[in-house]
Amino acid sequence: MASSNDPFQFREFEEAGNLLEANKDAVTISIGDEELRPQKQRAAGFTPDADDEDSLNTDDKAELLSGQKKGAPFWTFDYYQKFFDVETHHVKERIIGSMLPWPRKNFIQVYLRKNPDLYGPFWICTTLVFAVAISGNISNFLIHFGTPNYKYTPEFRKVTIAATAIFSYAWLVPLSLWGFLLWRSNKTLNLVSYSFMEIVCVYGYSLSIYIPAVVLWILPFEWLRWCSIVVALCLSGSVLVMTFWPAVRDDHPKVVMAVVSAIVLLNVLLAVGCKMYFFSSPQPPVSSSLAPVANKTTSST
Repeated sequence: MASSNDPFQFREFEEAGNLLEANKDAVTISIGDEELRPQKQRAAGFTPDADDEDSLNTDDKAELLSGQKKGAPFWTFDYYQKFFDVETHHVKERIIGSMLPWPRKNFIQVYLRKNPDLYGPFWICTTLVFAVAISGNISNFLIHFGTPNYKYTPEFRKVTIAATAIFSYAWLVPLSLWGFLLWRSNKTLNLVSYSFMEIVCVYGYSLSIYIPAVVLWILPFEWLRWCSIVVALCLSGSVLVMTFWPAVRDDHPKVVMAVVSAIVLLNVLLAVGCKMYFFSSPQPPVSSSLAPVANKTTSST
């Protein structure tokens, strides 16, 4: 029988027993119990490698959905690709909204919904360029139709001139307006701010009303041309003024009048300039039979 002073005799530590009685919810790990080790590790806050991979994938998806992924630089095609990703019915609604403006109806807030596109403005400007050039050539042909000794020659330079005027208006004017509004918003608080793409989108869609108006300019009736110009100016100008009015109405009255006047004036200059240049009544060609008579009269004098 082993003596009470035997050092190799098993003894129960009273301190450990007292600690377990004081904290009954404490987790104990047995060295020999291998099956319970993963559960104990999860209870202690450790996760397996598979759970780590799932959590990383979940974080990536959450970051992508929340828009925290780094966007493409503006000089790459990937940056502009999102502006051409638009549904057909959205383009149709925006064209109709630009032709039929309603009071207190902001084009950006109602139709764009923070999703401006360049697809519609690009094709509207391109269609308007060819409509102006082709209609101008047809109008010139109809005016001289039946005139003796008249030979029709298409003027392809009108396409270049029309493209320069229309695309400059659709890009340079929004750029200037965006810079001015950005400058005023830094000086005056509580001003509504628009992005550059939103302003370009508004100006592009505002030109859609000029396409049917230009087609009517083919008919050689001045009263019809001027009536269509007035109607197109009123509709297009109303869309622009009602859209940018919230961005300038809280500014100084002189600034408000200057911005609104500039928007309307540039719109008028584009419409009237296209009409006067591409659809002006040219001088009738001098007949070859009258040329010798004119030379004789000049020589006798």
